[in-house]
Parts: sequence; C-alpha cells; structure tokens
Amino acid sequence: MLCALLIDDEAHNRDTLRKLLERHCPHVSVEGEAVSVSEGIGAIRTLKPDLVFLDINMKDGTGFDLLQSLGPPDFRIILISAFDKNTLMEVKRSGMLFLTKPINPIELIAAVNHAENAGTHNFL
Repeated sequence: MLCALLIDDEAHNRDTLRKLLERHCPHVSVEGEAVSVSEGIGAIRTLKPDLVFLDINMKDGTGFDLLQSLGPPDFRIILISAFDKNTLMEVKRSGMLFLTKPINPIELIAAVNHAENAGTHNFL
C-alpha cells in the first residue's frame, strides 16, 4: 500500500483525484491533503508519504517552490497542472511524472505504476 498526499489549492481537484485513486488505484491510500505550499511542506514532514500528487500552480507559490524548500525528496512525485503548456514541456524534459487536469484515469494508472516502479528521485 502506498501512502499518498494530495497537494492542490482547489478542493474539487483534490476530491476528484481522491475518487479516481479509490476507483482505479486501490493500492494507493490517500492519508492527507494540503491546500498550499506552506501546508504541503508541513504535511510532507508529518506524514512522510510514499507518493505526493503536487499541483504546479497554487496561490502561495508553485510545486517547484515546495520541492526546493524540502531538499532532495525521499518520496515519489506526480506533478499536476491544468494549464501552462510551457511549464509542462519543461517538466516533461526533466523526466518528472505529470498529469494534466482533468485527469484521465488511464494516464493516472500509468503514472502511479511508473512512480511505484521508479522509486524516489532527486529532480532538483
């Protein structure tokens, strides 16, 4: 069972992702949620998740800000974004996993499987 944390500033996006994970990735247990970069940092330190679903753009900063403040991650990361194709192209070139909103269940399954098999990475 993978312990997951959802970090997104929009409640409906977290709710949708939680439901998709319950339905399509039953081996992923959502153990917490955060609505901002600062709250996400605290949740990561407290929960020590295996997998973090991280929105790129939030009201108090970006997912990249969060990652830089933590140092090398000891968890798997799947970035999520609704827009900003230039950012997504940069993410794709970096090799990080990402999903676009609205999240396609088939892409979610593939990303979770890849994250599970890839282990942790230091992308910074």
